Amino acid sequence: MLFGRTPVLPTPEEALTGRPTPSFTVPDRHTVLGNPLLGSYPQGLEVADFALGCFWGAERKFWQVPGVWTTLVGYQGGYTENPTYEEACSGRTGHTEAVRVVFDPAQVGYEQLLKLFWESHDPTQGFRQGNDVGTQYRSAIHTHSPAQAAAAEASRAAYQKVLGGSGYGTITTEILPAEGRPFYPAEAYHQQYLDKNPAGYCGIGGTGVSCPIGVAKAGG
Repeated sequence: MLFGRTPVLPTPEEALTGRPTPSFTVPDRHTVLGNPLLGSYPQGLEVADFALGCFWGAERKFWQVPGVWTTLVGYQGGYTENPTYEEACSGRTGHTEAVRVVFDPAQVGYEQLLKLFWESHDPTQGFRQGNDVGTQYRSAIHTHSPAQAAAAEASRAAYQKVLGGSGYGTITTEILPAEGRPFYPAEAYHQQYLDKNPAGYCGIGGTGVSCPIGVAKAGG
C-alpha cells in the first residue's frame, strides 16, 4: 500500500510537532574539507541551499567543487522542528533532504552552483528522484538574498527552455526564501556519507541536458 500511494505534502496541522532542540549532535568538521560544518562562517563566505533528491550523493557533488568551503546535509522547507531522518522519510514533516553549501564567491559563483544543481538531477519529477519516491526527494532551492532569488529564477527559466526542447516536461523545482524555512542539520552518519561509505548508495543522476549558464544571466 505504501508503494502505491501518491506522495502528498502535509499541512502544518498534519505535520509532526518535532522538538525545540535537536535529539542528536552534529560533528564539528567536514571529513573531506576539514572545515567546521556549523556556523558562524568566516567573513566573505556565502550560503546556498539545494535539494535534489537523496542528500548523500547530492552533498558529494558540491564538496568536490573548488571554492566550496564546507557542506552539510539536513532537512528544510517543512514544518517539523528538529526532525529526525525517520520522521522526514515518513512524509509527515514536509521537509526536503537538502544540502547546505558554504562557498567563497571569489572562487566559485552562485551561478556555477546553480548549473551543477540543475545538471545533477531531473527537476521535472515532482515528489521523486529516480527510484526514490516521496515528498522529501522533491527539487528545491532556498535562497539567501534577492540576488540569489533572481539568479535561481532566471536559471530555471533558461533550463526549462532547453529541457522542453529535449522532450522533458515542466520543472517542478520550488524556489523559496530560506528565511522562515530553517535548515535542520541531519544526523552525524548522514554527514559526508559517501566519504565514509565510498560504495554506498547514490541516487543522483541528471538528464544529460546542459544548463545554459550565462543564458540565464543575459535573459534576466
